[in-house]
Amino acid sequence: MTPGGSQSLPGVVVVTGVSRYLGAHVAARLAADPRIDRVIGIDLPEPGPEIEALLDRVERIRIDAGSVGGLLADLDVDTVVHLALVSSPDPQHGGRAAMKEQNVIGTMQLLAACQRAPRLRKIVVRSSTAAYGASFRDPAVFTEETEPREVPRGGFGRDILDIEGYVRGFRRRRGDVTATVLRFAPFIGSTADTTLTRYFAQPVVPTILGRDARLQFLHFEDALEVLHRSVVEDHPGTFNVAGPGVLALSQAIRRAGRIAVPVLEPGLSGAVALARLMGFGRYGLDQVDLFVHGRVVDISRLEREYGFTPRSTAAAFDDFIRAHHGRAVVTRDQLAAAEKLVLDQIRQVRSAVRERS
Repeated sequence: MTPGGSQSLPGVVVVTGVSRYLGAHVAARLAADPRIDRVIGIDLPEPGPEIEALLDRVERIRIDAGSVGGLLADLDVDTVVHLALVSSPDPQHGGRAAMKEQNVIGTMQLLAACQRAPRLRKIVVRSSTAAYGASFRDPAVFTEETEPREVPRGGFGRDILDIEGYVRGFRRRRGDVTATVLRFAPFIGSTADTTLTRYFAQPVVPTILGRDARLQFLHFEDALEVLHRSVVEDHPGTFNVAGPGVLALSQAIRRAGRIAVPVLEPGLSGAVALARLMGFGRYGLDQVDLFVHGRVVDISRLEREYGFTPRSTAAAFDDFIRAHHGRAVVTRDQLAAAEKLVLDQIRQVRSAVRERS
């Protein structure tokens, strides 16, 4: 295949998860492409006002991804872009059980419907580099063929492994369909709003004492570009998608002008407690392990097959910093709370050491 892939222009494209940020932007971008006849967005929740404004050229159907049934055949759909994944559990909407239901069961049901769709020619599935997990046994760089050394501790990473397993089964049953799996690094950029961007946007950043994770990011606009190319070109296979280069966590914190608050690793749960205390929101084990061990992936397959290189990890991070400059101020109460929690963790570790000796 030549760089950029052979062109395979779709007629009717279904995008799942359009009530959310990524799905809405992808659907809007595809709908603006005059080479595509129709873009149909499916999702159960109603989108917010900002998302609603993006979807004026997108036909919408209020169902979830797992309930498409015969819809794909009825609408003569030839391309499906599956983006309806939840990356962290929401205690107010069913927690981990609801997350797994949507990610794993929803994908399984969608693929079953795709298998029965006679005109389907292509499916593009959002995946994540969380599939590799994050542990002290990891290689320096993951390629698409690298098996995880340990099963991911977090629910999202385990869901991704299940999802990719279902896609492999679909490929065996429907060899006539081009199946593209995109393992995205964490999104960042001037417009992205994710757990990661909220982590770095806050004034005080919890870290693990003695650890300096190597991180890769992907600019949100580059994620949109790769998804768009995956729809209008043929790129069968699995691809790592990340910005080239690496930032250490300490470098990222300094670039962001934030304050690192180190927590002793035996008190790792304290890092999560600190995050919540400082208003960081929910952090699952996927994110905590990433900030402890880091993760770096090789993108040479993407560059070769797509003829495209995302902007570097450092450039993507700097774009995020420019957009958020000056929004966060460390208050005296926040610093006092952070110092107290760190000192409590140190006392607990020292106490445990004395009891064992």
